[in-house]
Amino acid sequence: MKQFFKMMFASALGGLVAIGLVILIGTFTLIGMAAAFGSSPEYVPGPDAVCKLSLNGPLYETTEENPFNFLSFGEMISPIAVKDILKAIRVAKENDNIKGIYLEAGILQAGVPGIDIIRRALIDFKTSGKFIVAYGDNYTQGCYYLCSVADKIFLNPLGVVDIHGLVSETTFYKGILNKFGIEMEVFKVGTYKGAVERYMLDKLSNENREQISSYQQGIWNNITGAIAQSRRLTTGDVNDFANKGYTLSPAEKTVELGFVDELKYKPEAEEYVKELAGQTGDKLKTAGLNKMKNVKERPQTSTNQIAILYAEGEIMNEEATSIYGSKLITENMAGELAKLRKDDKVKAVVFRVNSPGGSAYVSEQIWREVTELKKVKPIVVSMSDVAASGGYYIACAASKIIAEPNTLTGSIGVFGLIPNAASLYKKLDITTEIVKTNTYGDLLDPARPLRADEKAIMQAYVEQTYNIFLTRCADGRGKTKEEIDQVGQGRVWTGEQALERGLVDALGGLDEAVASAAELAGLTDYRITHVSAARDFFQDLLGKQLEDLKTEMVKSVIGEEYRYLKALNDLKYQTGIQARLLYDIQPL
Repeated sequence: MKQFFKMMFASALGGLVAIGLVILIGTFTLIGMAAAFGSSPEYVPGPDAVCKLSLNGPLYETTEENPFNFLSFGEMISPIAVKDILKAIRVAKENDNIKGIYLEAGILQAGVPGIDIIRRALIDFKTSGKFIVAYGDNYTQGCYYLCSVADKIFLNPLGVVDIHGLVSETTFYKGILNKFGIEMEVFKVGTYKGAVERYMLDKLSNENREQISSYQQGIWNNITGAIAQSRRLTTGDVNDFANKGYTLSPAEKTVELGFVDELKYKPEAEEYVKELAGQTGDKLKTAGLNKMKNVKERPQTSTNQIAILYAEGEIMNEEATSIYGSKLITENMAGELAKLRKDDKVKAVVFRVNSPGGSAYVSEQIWREVTELKKVKPIVVSMSDVAASGGYYIACAASKIIAEPNTLTGSIGVFGLIPNAASLYKKLDITTEIVKTNTYGDLLDPARPLRADEKAIMQAYVEQTYNIFLTRCADGRGKTKEEIDQVGQGRVWTGEQALERGLVDALGGLDEAVASAAELAGLTDYRITHVSAARDFFQDLLGKQLEDLKTEMVKSVIGEEYRYLKALNDLKYQTGIQARLLYDIQPL
């Protein structure tokens, strides 16, 4: 019998080793296949080429190549990188073989500042004298805002132009938590710090309604003004379109009102573009984003580098990676800043921030590295869609801060949440008994409400964190804590409003930030490098690609409800004191 078990365990061990070898060989085979399929050759545009930008999918600052796309089953919408679109527009402007740009409208999921930076690039492209033509079966509000710069806008005869204005929706959880017998113990500093209101109220406070209306109207005024200028309309025309519900009117109405030039089917629009480009043949020849980003540009030979480091997503602990594929900013960002500080070839850094904030602890680690880097070389923050709360925390110490006019920023405030599940325990007939050696050993016990002395300790802790936040901002901006507190209190500002209040130094995009970094470093000759804060090879190559696949699968099953599921899932990772924006920013 003993010999039998020895043979059985030996066979099992051999089987496990064999399975491990198969998995290992299979993994490296997949990596090899991914590298082969994922690598793209250099693209050289042919005569009379047209750059085609398909505006469909989520827009991020930067994306990682997915070498496993060839394994995907069904249609997966790939994220679009702002930097890739900007390169495509730049190449299309400079390359004589490319005659114009064809914009194909889809469901573009983007914030206003992300659209703004592309709009500006397209407006600059028009100085080349080349054409821009846009076509859409339908135009979402964000897509129309972007496409409004085109020389000609075509719409499917059965299509719609969706211009409805800006809407902010806050979901409140107090009612459902009460049904389960859970009450959130809330600790905060900041009159406008409304991130906790969803757990303690069933509607917006007057202060939050005030700040939402303020920044929302400012952004909408900018959007309507830009559309009106591009289409030779008035802002009143744009607001009338939204207020009178012309989105659902017959397509002919959009032509009559001047929002669309002509109604055309897609083949007719492409035939028009083909003629503009001087192409012959039956089919329009285009170069999409995947080809355009592989066009070789003039080599940058300077040894002086300006590094662009992207910080995108919520600020969370390293171990808090969401199972639903969210972009995150972790402690790893601090390590990347330290590397740039020590790299003698890097003469200046542009820190591109797109974050609603998150963990105050992680924000502090990143803030420290920003201050250390600034002692050695200039660091210029370029704010994207949102750089608020913790997102402002990690930006405030920079040499200079440049925001988009429609960036959401500020929200200088902190909060903490502790669940009290005493009623739930009672409903379930669950009892607990504590044995402890010290007074506050069970401070975070969810089975009971906090005592008055415990609440006082927690509130003092939150106030201490807010005081540190004020100090960081005051030191970084050259102001007193009292001055920062007056524009703080959790209040959210647009980039334009933040400039008036001294929270940022200038308005502009990435180009302006790079130029400012070069000026501060005294550089006239330099090259730009894009830096990733990826954690490790297998994390990004295997882990992230599988996360993306899982995300798409979950979205395909639950559709629009995905964002609520994600919000609830992310809540469990919001440990410790939080410096986070109240709102989950949704695409335009």
